[in-house]
Amino acid sequence: MLREDMITVFGGSGFIGRYVVRELARAGYRVRVAVRRPNIAHELKPMGVPGQIQLVQANLRNRESVERAVEGADGVINLVGILYESGGQSFSGVQARGAALVAEVAAKEESVKSLVHVSAIGADPDSASQYARTKAEGERAVREAFPGAVILRPSIVFGAEDAFFNKFADMARFAPALPLIGGGKTKFQPVFVGDVAEAAVKALESREAKGRIYELGGPAIYSFKELMEYILQVIRRRRILVPVPFAAAHGLGLMGEIAGKLPFVQPFLTRDQVELLKRDNVVNANGEGHPGLADLGIDPETVEAVVPNYLARYRRRGQFADEHHDTMRKRTF
Repeated sequence: MLREDMITVFGGSGFIGRYVVRELARAGYRVRVAVRRPNIAHELKPMGVPGQIQLVQANLRNRESVERAVEGADGVINLVGILYESGGQSFSGVQARGAALVAEVAAKEESVKSLVHVSAIGADPDSASQYARTKAEGERAVREAFPGAVILRPSIVFGAEDAFFNKFADMARFAPALPLIGGGKTKFQPVFVGDVAEAAVKALESREAKGRIYELGGPAIYSFKELMEYILQVIRRRRILVPVPFAAAHGLGLMGEIAGKLPFVQPFLTRDQVELLKRDNVVNANGEGHPGLADLGIDPETVEAVVPNYLARYRRRGQFADEHHDTMRKRTF
């Protein structure tokens, strides 16, 4: 049975957004998905019953489109973010000014009771990374405009369509080596995309969550090197792991940015991402003691329980590979 409540989701056609839309639909909400190009987001509509999920056009650079998307909504979830600048989208435009606009419009709409803003672990106004700085600017703007907003900061998010495990597994199909940026010592606490989606819905509904920041991480912490080793183990491929000092990684990042200017090419690495890799991406790395998934009643999925299911396609024989015949031995410089 459908609820009367309407929730507007900005960025609902993205990786995390698709799971959030599905979670809202399961909970019975009417969902208005605000995206730049509704014509390529029709896959979202079957996630609910007929009429439950509505697609609307909105651009965070256009106030009127944001106002139309929020009009009459009971809650708003903002998931819009970018990993690198391209196609006229800038970190400051999307993650700072865009976040501010959504919060300002939500605060002025009388029907809106709750706002959930998805940021990222590592958001820091003093960071050398523009990504991290604009995430922090967005958080500040959201809290100023809508003091009761809930801010979620996930670590790297994994799931079938992720841009982390898939990226390096795909690279390992062709490259003889995988790079260990900064020696592979950076720590990560990967969190399952389904858990992030559940957290967004629970944060939207919880009175206790209002005005709080939640840092979302999975049950285990891994170094970058350990994650590369795990990917190779799962896809059963032998590849050399080559430590790349941060100074040299900046050169790779520049090459990635140049390649990213070509049509339909996504940069493997940018200089801004190199700066991000200089800091551990784990819950409460700064010692602020923010609540997490457990405080929202969520028992997180492990990397080991989920990742092999979608990385199997990168094995030489895909999911039908013979585990005893297609073994993998790691070599490390």
